[in-house]
This record gives sequence, C-alpha cells and structure tokens, in this order.
Amino acid sequence: MSEFHLPTQAEVQAAYREGEGAVVALFDKMVANSRAMEARIQALEDRLNKDSHNSSQPPTSDPGRAQGVGLKKVRKHGLRHKSGKQSGGQFGHVGCRLEPVAKPDHVEIHAVVRCHHCRASLEGVEVHEYEKRQVFEVPPVKLEVTEHQAEIKTCPQCGEVSEAEFPTNVTQKTQYGPRLRAQIVYFNEYHFIPLDRTTEIIAELYQQPVSEGTVVAAAAEVAKRVKPVNEKIKDHLTQTEEAVRFDETGMRVSGKLKWLHSASTEQATYYEIHAKRGQKRWIRSGFYPSVSAGAFTTSGRPI
Repeated sequence: MSEFHLPTQAEVQAAYREGEGAVVALFDKMVANSRAMEARIQALEDRLNKDSHNSSQPPTSDPGRAQGVGLKKVRKHGLRHKSGKQSGGQFGHVGCRLEPVAKPDHVEIHAVVRCHHCRASLEGVEVHEYEKRQVFEVPPVKLEVTEHQAEIKTCPQCGEVSEAEFPTNVTQKTQYGPRLRAQIVYFNEYHFIPLDRTTEIIAELYQQPVSEGTVVAAAAEVAKRVKPVNEKIKDHLTQTEEAVRFDETGMRVSGKLKWLHSASTEQATYYEIHAKRGQKRWIRSGFYPSVSAGAFTTSGRPI
C-alpha cells in the first residue's frame, strides 16, 4: 500500500495557479487519502482487539499470554443498560429467609417483673403468653482431643506381654481427625483457597496452627480415596448413550498454563488437567468427539 502524505507547499501553489479545477482535484485526493487512512487504522485496531473471547483465536494468543502473564481478564463492554429498578428482590420474587424451628436447642426466658404502666410488681403473676424470637448462631468451637490408650497386660500363665490394638485410623502419636482434614481439603481444593490462607483460616477458627504440609497431605489422601470413583465416572461417560458435553478452560498449575478439561452429562462430571487442549486430548483419554468444541455424544455425533 502506498504511503499517505499531505500535499507540499509547492503542490498547493501549483494547483492555485492552475485554477479552481486543480484545487478541487487536489482536495478530493486529500479526502480520499484521509478515508483510506481511517479504514486502515480501523482494520489495525480491530486486529489488535481480537482475542479468544471474540474470535476463533486460541486463548494462548490473548494479550499477556506471550509474555507469561497468562489468563488475563479482558474487560468486556456489554450491551446491557440500567433497568431503572431498585436493587434487591423484585415484586413477585420468591425469597429465602430464616424460618423458626419448632424445637430450639436453647431457650432463654426474659422475665417481666413490673408493670410498665403503674410499676406494680408482677413477680407472682402467672405468664399467659410468650413473644418469641429466635437467633441462629454458630456455637463456640474448639478442637476436641481424644486420647486413645491401648492396654498392655502381662499374662500370668506364660509371662508374655500383650497390647491392645488401636483403631485402624489412629496411626500416629498425634494426628488430626478425619473431619478436620476433610474441612481443610474443602477450603483448599473446592474453594481454591491458597495453602497459606487455608492454614490461616484453620488457625483462626480453631486456635490451632496447621502446616502447609498438612494441607498437601490431606489433599493427597482425598485424591487417593476418590480416584476409584473418578475412574468409574470416566468409564460411564465413555460408554453411555447420553449426550456428553465437553469443555476446557485454562488454569495455572505451578506457574505454568494447563488446561482443565471436563466431560459431563446431567448426572455425572469428569475433570482432568492436562498440558494440551482440544480433541486430541479427549481421544487419548478414551473419549471420541468428532470436533474439538461443543456438545457431542461419545460416538462423536453433535447433539
């Protein structure tokens, strides 16, 4: 494409000397050049604004990915406008509120000892009705420590020493119980709370500091326990006649870009993290979609 340039002073003077027609021709040329430049600028801006959200480009080409920033949020300018309605629940909306329970855990009686009008004593007057209000609250919590003591006895017949067996889940001198370990994993894995913040939450809730190693070990234990279930879900999804939906999204694992793949039906969902994205990953996993995006049956037919 030829370079755009403004007419020089000599060109302007030459057109002036040639008369009105030459001046008009020079002006029309400037207008044409200006419009062509505007179109070129718009095309370049459109190209720069393209990413995986508004074009067929892969997420790896998004701004920031090449520099290692990755997973950069692109601010979207939606077409939504203010509705003019007030914030909060609208008329006709089915709300959710606390409903009183029939049998509360605790009851506190607040006595009325004097008449609010004449100040006469009411201490001996029979109560004929109660106004009730209920407060829902978390009870004060602290870790409970259960000490397991295995009896050791010496046989009076043979003189040998016998020791009772501990429960199978009690293996250390000191250890955290299954409910606390499950809560640690719930915070860290399900809600994606980092290791240091997970340990901080546990310390503040229960006044008991835990190490990041404890969080990692608890997560590894849960992963080992749920692995057979995940394999059964995977087997189900590769064999079912239902439509199986596939999706993928980028995420950071140890600072590197990975892909969280999901395959799901209404009743079952399978997740897997892998370095690759797209159809080939699912083929290697035993799924057979015919193309790399959308919703498909396991035989590869679009639904």
